[in-house]
Amino acid sequence: MAQTRILVVDDETDIRQLISDILEDEGYDVESAENGEAARAAFSRETPDLVLLDIWMPDVDGISLLKEWSSGDGVACPVVMISGHGTLETAVEATRLGAVDFIQKPVSLAKLLATVKQALGTRQPANRPGGGQRGRDAEPQGSSPQMQLLRQKAEQAARHDQPIFITGEAGSGKEGLAAWIHRLSGGETGFTVLDAARTGEDATGYLLAEDTGVLAHIDKGTLYLPEPQWLPREAQALLSAVLEARQWTPIGANAPRALQCRVITGISGDPEAHVRNGDLLEQLYLQLNVLPLHLPALRDRPQDVPELVGWYNDWFSNHEGLAWRSFPVSALNRLRNHAWPGNERELRNVVQRLLIMGGEGEVSVQEVDEALRSPVPETATGPGSALPGAFELPLREAREQFEREYLTYQLRKAGGSVGKLSDAVGMERTHLYRKLRSLGIDPKRIASETES
Repeated sequence: MAQTRILVVDDETDIRQLISDILEDEGYDVESAENGEAARAAFSRETPDLVLLDIWMPDVDGISLLKEWSSGDGVACPVVMISGHGTLETAVEATRLGAVDFIQKPVSLAKLLATVKQALGTRQPANRPGGGQRGRDAEPQGSSPQMQLLRQKAEQAARHDQPIFITGEAGSGKEGLAAWIHRLSGGETGFTVLDAARTGEDATGYLLAEDTGVLAHIDKGTLYLPEPQWLPREAQALLSAVLEARQWTPIGANAPRALQCRVITGISGDPEAHVRNGDLLEQLYLQLNVLPLHLPALRDRPQDVPELVGWYNDWFSNHEGLAWRSFPVSALNRLRNHAWPGNERELRNVVQRLLIMGGEGEVSVQEVDEALRSPVPETATGPGSALPGAFELPLREAREQFEREYLTYQLRKAGGSVGKLSDAVGMERTHLYRKLRSLGIDPKRIASETES
């Protein structure tokens, strides 16, 4: 057994060290590699007796390495794939290329040793775990620990009628989460989104009109407040008074009515900073922030990216008639290692772009790289030229899209300098930093892009 050499490839230091220690304790000769390039070099120096190969790595993904090693007469030694989220698609591709088994993270000692023993004894493929289809409703997608905990907390919150306060970066899916909670709670009527533009025109009429006002229309449904810091002070004060009294009086009526709707808020950035800046009434913030939920940024849960890509691939195919395309692991790995400043909304747009603009067959890494490059046009020749689809969006989304592209464009001109950007757009630097953060714009990334 001491002569049996095993190559362990994993970019996570703790997991790589754990597996190596376990195998060394069992008497195996273990070499480890922290990324795809190191694994490629180790494999070329001396073919091991067995490779434990991680799928998701920042430079070269495990499936691409397996493809290299399986060219010609096939893989020269058994290969066992390691993955935190094994899916049917990756299992099929790995099996076709010669992998003999999968190990799921977190690694079980008993499973690891049994798999290693079996892989060393035979080159016949073992049974692979299947991947069940997720429901295609509005349930927030992702199997990461963060999303599992979020869904659990959302289900608990849905059983109560207290205000729910969802925080998260722009594009992270706050409205979708609110709609899912509404469905879970069995709302008797609809899901109504407050229109900030109409509150600016006539807040009292928009909210309190007897037959046409929002509160009259919503009754026992859900009222969703997107970005309450954008609401005029009059509208914020009016909402605060209604929430405090748990009742409202329609315009022209004498008797008040009970407030029977659920209220869910979605807010980007730091809500306490909005309060300090005077953009959000402190009393309203305290009334809304009863049951807090936080949507993690997509860059903080990269293991969810392949699942989300599959979800949107199916959705666009089933609902918009776009051609379904296969995303090989190499393409998924590139998407998984993108920073996603626009979060899930950006990913959705990239998948849609690949289905519309791409060719037939598998999505290539080159196509992914091209789709991820979405520079803002250098000049604009007329209204809407830089935002061709903005006129089809709700006002708040169109405004957010314009702000993101406008500030990204100006930041590129400023070479990534927030100080120069502050002078160019006439916005105080502290507020500007908060705005950039809420829109998912990373000045450091843009600075590095302008230098290259």
